[in-house]
Amino acid sequence: MAAPTPPSPADDVTLTFGGNATTLLRLGPFTLLTDPNFLHRGQRAYLGKGLWTKRLTEPALQPTQLPALDSILLSHLHADHWDRIATRTLDRGTPVITTQAAARALGRRGFRETVDLTPWQRHELTRDGATLRITSVPGAHGPGPVAKLLPPVMGSVLELLRDGEVGWRGYISGDTVFRPELGEVLERCGPLDVVIPHLGGTRALGFTVTMDGRQGADLVELLKPPVTVPVHYDDYDRFASPLGDFVREVAARRAPGEIRAVLRGETISLRA
Repeated sequence: MAAPTPPSPADDVTLTFGGNATTLLRLGPFTLLTDPNFLHRGQRAYLGKGLWTKRLTEPALQPTQLPALDSILLSHLHADHWDRIATRTLDRGTPVITTQAAARALGRRGFRETVDLTPWQRHELTRDGATLRITSVPGAHGPGPVAKLLPPVMGSVLELLRDGEVGWRGYISGDTVFRPELGEVLERCGPLDVVIPHLGGTRALGFTVTMDGRQGADLVELLKPPVTVPVHYDDYDRFASPLGDFVREVAARRAPGEIRAVLRGETISLRA
């Protein structure tokens, strides 16, 4: 596929980091919230199967601070990605783009505008002559049969288009372990401007169920983005692989591109 065309000033793309996997994305005329997690330091999130995790940090975004949202992008329904505060406070009329399992569960909670995507299915938003195309990318929330014990998860490729031409393309991994099959992102969607990996090496049921530093570096080598913005690495006590593991691994391999470590509450550009 062709590389993205040069952007216009109206198509700026930025990320504000709220902590864990929560980001506020401004993509041209569109505003998206990802994996809303508003729990405070010391509060616990239930992960199912008798598993709990405690938050170690304060979030940098709260529901009262959010602008009007075009959509919420949810990788999967774990309580460190969609918590009880999100259920209580977010507008139930805001579209939530997520997995089929999460859409059913949120529907039971009164969220009436869910968009349930199957792997590689697309959904589009349009505004002011621009299109935001969202493609669901399959993920595996753990190795082998462990993934079947945890909620289904999806990554997302986001593409900003004008006049049918892609001006920016990014990939959010969701909570997945590394798999060579993720190379299909490039085959199906084309070259990326940015990758936002969920890291941390989360431990559950005796297994690593999100990418650790080594697997994150594998992903960077595979997808070769000019910019990588790591998230999901130190906010909960089940994380076993801090951000430094990933940075050192990428540096040791001389992996391509730039790593942008973003502070909670900080807003950065997602262009190279």
